[in-house]
Amino acid sequence: MIDREGATWVAGHRGLVGRALVRRLEADGFTDLPLRDRDQLDLRREDEVERFFEAVRPAYVFLAAARVGGILANVTRPGEFIHDNLRIQVNLIEAARRYGVKKLLFLGSSCIYPKYAEQPIREDALLTGPLEPTNRAYAVAKIAGLEMCRAYRAQYGCRFISLMPTNLYGPGDTFDEASGHVVPSLMRRFHEARRGRSESVAVWGSGRPRREFLHVDDLADAALHAMDHYDGEEVLNVGSGNEVTIAELARRIAAVVGFDGRIEFDPSKPDGPPRKLLDVARMTALGWTASMPLDEGLRQTYDWYRNQVASGGSGASIRPSA
Repeated sequence: MIDREGATWVAGHRGLVGRALVRRLEADGFTDLPLRDRDQLDLRREDEVERFFEAVRPAYVFLAAARVGGILANVTRPGEFIHDNLRIQVNLIEAARRYGVKKLLFLGSSCIYPKYAEQPIREDALLTGPLEPTNRAYAVAKIAGLEMCRAYRAQYGCRFISLMPTNLYGPGDTFDEASGHVVPSLMRRFHEARRGRSESVAVWGSGRPRREFLHVDDLADAALHAMDHYDGEEVLNVGSGNEVTIAELARRIAAVVGFDGRIEFDPSKPDGPPRKLLDVARMTALGWTASMPLDEGLRQTYDWYRNQVASGGSGASIRPSA
């Protein structure tokens, strides 16, 4: 069990995952949660990270900071994705080693696995085949982060662990179509179509790929569970264990939003991998399983979107990176 009263730092606390982690930690009795906004601490700058660790000396670190986005963002800005993520990871993992952090949890992404990995994807599928081209730069950066954690454990004895979550969604997500993931992007599109009384909504791809979705509060719960109960070098997949086609996802989001027009798929746009379902046997063996049903999670997320983004509330400017 990690110390609830020791300084615990959530790197990237303004992002989707970081906000959920802070909520979860506060609910679980953590009292020392040093938080820094980007104008106070640019995680891409080694000197600023150094000063932070020197001043705060965190005992535990959740490394949730990242440059993230959907297919469009990954395709159009791969340089930013690999540059920013590599710099953030190198700076934080090295500082955690030098300042004696007791335990660090690195959050990766299921895109680290080969495009045509056997389904459901086991952790040992890593580096066994070519990656999905549309997000290869981001995936390579995340692979480098988890390998850095393994290497530091092997050479320096650092207690650094890694979780690989599936596709995430939930309150605090980024609803910008140019950089958002599939759930918030579709949610915004259907919302605007309903308000504008549009007869149809266009959706990228054929609608046939199958995806697994995990509510971000489930991931936060899984991360704390792993920090308390896991201390191995092997990656841990985190997912819901359920999958839907993109077409079914679109229909469910349309129903939540109240859009009753046509959904038109555009097969000229990229689909990404045909299927991506994680094998979560290791997390299950540790005593953790996801609890949020997809439809309930979508309703909760849409309520947040209407209150915080569509209405011009405080969540409108939230960005996905650290």
